[in-house]
Amino acid sequence: MIQQNNHAVNYTRPVAQWTGVSGKRVVITGATSGIGLAAARRLAALGAELTIVARAPHRAARAVELINAAAPAATAVDVLSADLSSQADVRHLAHEILQRYPRVDVLVNNAGAMYTSRHLSGDRVELTWAVNYLAPFLLTTLLLERLKASAPARVITTASAAHYGARIPFDDLLAERAYPTMGFARYAETKLADVLFSAELARRLEGTGVTANCFHPGFVGSGFNHNNGLPWRLAMLVSRLFARSTERGAETLVWLADSPDVSELSGGYFVDKRLRRPSAAAQDVEVARRLWRVGEQQIRQPSTLI
Repeated sequence: MIQQNNHAVNYTRPVAQWTGVSGKRVVITGATSGIGLAAARRLAALGAELTIVARAPHRAARAVELINAAAPAATAVDVLSADLSSQADVRHLAHEILQRYPRVDVLVNNAGAMYTSRHLSGDRVELTWAVNYLAPFLLTTLLLERLKASAPARVITTASAAHYGARIPFDDLLAERAYPTMGFARYAETKLADVLFSAELARRLEGTGVTANCFHPGFVGSGFNHNNGLPWRLAMLVSRLFARSTERGAETLVWLADSPDVSELSGGYFVDKRLRRPSAAAQDVEVARRLWRVGEQQIRQPSTLI
C-alpha cells in the first residue's frame, strides 16, 4: 500500500499493465558507484535490459563486473559514455540511446554532484546546477517522445530531503553574486529544482502512460562528496558510521522502477517507499512552470536566464 500523507499527486491510467522491469530497457545515470550501482545490480537481477551512463571508462568497467557478479544470468549490460556537465555530451548520449533502442521503458536520472566552491561547466553554467538539474532536464526532454512511444514507461529522478528550506534563486541562477559556504545550500537548490522538475514533468505527461516520480534515498554511506578535498572525505568517512547502506538507499529507486503499485501515480516525492509531502516551495506550480521555462532557455542559450 502507498501512504499518501495528504500530498496531491497526479493519477494516470497506464496504457498496459506494468509487469516489472524484466525485459524492459532501463537507462540509468550515475550507476558506477553509490546507490546507482546498488540499484543497477538489483535491476539487472530482476531481469532489466540495463544501460548505464558513465564518464570514466575504468569505473564503468568495474561497475559492469559488479553488476554481472550480482546477476550472472542477466542480459549483458550496455555502457554509454557522457560527461553530464556538457550539454553537447548529453545531446550525443540521447542520440545514441535513440539510435540503439526502439524502446526506453525506464529512465533513471540518478547522477548528482556537490562542489564546495564555484565552478563553471564548458557551457558557462555553474557546475552543480549543470549536473544536477540541467542534465536530467535535457536528457529527459530529448527522450520524451521515445518514452511516450514505449508507454507504459517511467521517469525516476533522485532528489533529496536537502530541498527543504531551499528556494530557486531566479535572480542569481549561476551563483555569480554569492556561492554558499561549503556548497551545501547550492546543492539543496538543485535538489529542489529536481523535485519541481519531476512534478512539472508529471503534469505535462498526464494521460500519456508515462509517469514521473522522484525520491529521497536517505543519508547514504557512499562515495558521494569525496571529490571535495580531505576535510569532506574525513567528514563523510565518520558520517558513514551513522549512514544507511547503498543497498538500502537504492530500495526506493528499484521499487519505483519495478513495482506495479505505483503504476497510476505520477508527480510524487517518495521516501522509503512512501509518498511524502515535499516542501511548500516544491509544491508551487507557478515556480515549477517558470523553472521549466528557464531550463528551456538554458539548454538553448546557457547564459540567457528568464
